[in-house]
Amino acid sequence: MDYPKSVPSVGLVNGRFVDENPVAGSPGSLIPAVWGNAVTQEILSVVAGAGMAPLEADNGQLLKAIQAIIGVTSPMRSVVTRLAASKLLAPEELGLVLIDASPGAATITLPPANVAMGVRDVILRRVDNSGNRLVIRAAGTDRLKFHTHLSAAGYTFLVLMGGGDWWHLRSDGAGSWWPVGRFDNTPLGRPFFETTTLLSPGGYGALNGSVMNRAQWPWLWDHAQQSGMLGTEAARVGNEGKWTSGDGALTFRGPENRGEFLRVLDEGRGVDAGRVVGAFQPGTSHSYAMGANGGGAVGSRWSDSLAAVGADTREEPQYIGSLSNGGPIYPAGTSYQMDPAGTLLYLFKSRPRNIAYPGRIKLI
Repeated sequence: MDYPKSVPSVGLVNGRFVDENPVAGSPGSLIPAVWGNAVTQEILSVVAGAGMAPLEADNGQLLKAIQAIIGVTSPMRSVVTRLAASKLLAPEELGLVLIDASPGAATITLPPANVAMGVRDVILRRVDNSGNRLVIRAAGTDRLKFHTHLSAAGYTFLVLMGGGDWWHLRSDGAGSWWPVGRFDNTPLGRPFFETTTLLSPGGYGALNGSVMNRAQWPWLWDHAQQSGMLGTEAARVGNEGKWTSGDGALTFRGPENRGEFLRVLDEGRGVDAGRVVGAFQPGTSHSYAMGANGGGAVGSRWSDSLAAVGADTREEPQYIGSLSNGGPIYPAGTSYQMDPAGTLLYLFKSRPRNIAYPGRIKLI
């Protein structure tokens, strides 16, 4: 492509166009037909290269064609789209999509991942921290291919949880959107401790045994079913660390860990044999005797014995009177607690010093 240097024409100077000069009496340039046709064909070649049919009434085809061709080699475009309500995204809005769900719950639907759109990228980022549900949904029969270890087909939607949460998705032109990256890629269902009572962005909920809707959390329900830790609501007492099947039709329940210590499952080692995963285990009781028949000379009073053990342990001493050499159970708070045989027996539930942090679980 060049100026029509080799084509004789009125008004051309070295093949370049000039304006008419009435004072000098020189005419303006007349475009040669061969050059005009050549320019038109150059543009049409770009349009055809993008797989588009030329339309005489569309003066934006060259830009669309260039964008489509660039999209093949670089699916991400320099486009920023801002939304504050539910919307079906158009292909030209894909790029960085910033979504504010503070006005209310919202659903953002992706354009069809078909041959016409081809391979395209989009980054969907939540900007608010309101707690309103924000759903990113695939169009029609399209699928979002995340957590495919649970469902090979993927899912029809995902949720953005918390301000700053984002997913980077890429279409394959064949009905699927594939995750390229996301704010937090921690495995689904993993429990955590936090140093904040707020819920961090990225897909976390409280580890509090909440009842959830299967339709709203299909990937988490799939995880629960395949976990080997799914029980029933009827058998939940004593098994609060398990998932449950909820009402058996529409809901399910997450694990309850508030106020509990976590212990690694024995899994055949024999140290903590016979445990069922997710099952509750009461504290171990330790007893000892003090006084004459207990073989120790340390005190015969509650306060002396507690001081001897060490009050800073914050253990909870309890008097036992139902043992072979035990005496009566004395009321709590009495200053002199000794049985007729001169032996004091105590029961301790061991609890190490600890700090309580909020528990969280990865929900998506």
